[in-house]
Amino acid sequence: MNAILPTKPVAEGLAVSVAPPAPAGPSLAARVLPRAATIAATVVPPLVVVAALFGLWEWAASGPGATLPPPSKVWADSAELITNPFYDRGGLDKGLGLHLAASLQRVGVGFALSAVIGVALGMLVGSSRLAMRGLDPIFQVLRTVPPLAWLPLSLAAFREAQPSAIFVIFITAVWPIIINTAVGVRNVPADYRNVARVIRLRPHEWFLRIVVPAAAPYIFTGLRIGVGLSWLAIIAAEMLIGGVGIGFFIWDAWNSSNLSDIVVALAYVGLIGFALDRIMALAGRAVTRGTAAQ
Repeated sequence: MNAILPTKPVAEGLAVSVAPPAPAGPSLAARVLPRAATIAATVVPPLVVVAALFGLWEWAASGPGATLPPPSKVWADSAELITNPFYDRGGLDKGLGLHLAASLQRVGVGFALSAVIGVALGMLVGSSRLAMRGLDPIFQVLRTVPPLAWLPLSLAAFREAQPSAIFVIFITAVWPIIINTAVGVRNVPADYRNVARVIRLRPHEWFLRIVVPAAAPYIFTGLRIGVGLSWLAIIAAEMLIGGVGIGFFIWDAWNSSNLSDIVVALAYVGLIGFALDRIMALAGRAVTRGTAAQ
């Protein structure tokens, strides 16, 4: 006979359960590798293209009849500008970082003025047919005037270089902001207007709750265009008004026949312009999240 082994009694009504093992989370490699692959796919192609362009530039500018300096000569001539952009020896002998800071200060003031006035005028033109008929033709004529054509008048009016440069930035950037804001206000969906009438929104509530959120994508499109034009305008204006600024630095380097410094300055100008565009694009996405241009 088989022996019957004693078993431990189990209390009646007491349920015995064993918890299943917790599922193992993804490994560190599984989390890191997809992100690294995404970053590499974004960063590597531009780096390869830049390296190829530098190689082509070095080859083309190293010939006996070349008139532009190759990258190796640019580094040899302007290493201090690249590695120490904030030196200050007094007067106008300053590093590129200080020249860029002066230019960015002018751009910040001029662009801020154009943003405030441009959005306000765009809202007025977009929401009032009378204002659109009276102001839109004037805006369309003035926006075709080249920015530097305003510089002599601004110098005559303000008699100083700093406010004249700020005015040129303002008059350059304000038009795309006005036009895009007006288009955004005019394109507020008809359904929104009907709902506002049904719930009897007051004018200020209609403006803040309906018009501004609906027009925000258009407004930031105008601001993004405006900040790029501001950066373009200040470079040209500073070449003429002189003083501390990246435009004056480029013009002074040209007068000194220092092409290497011009190349370095142009690289800085491009990087700053790209950064300004990215900052405005990120701000636009953050503010207009959940909305879309109609």
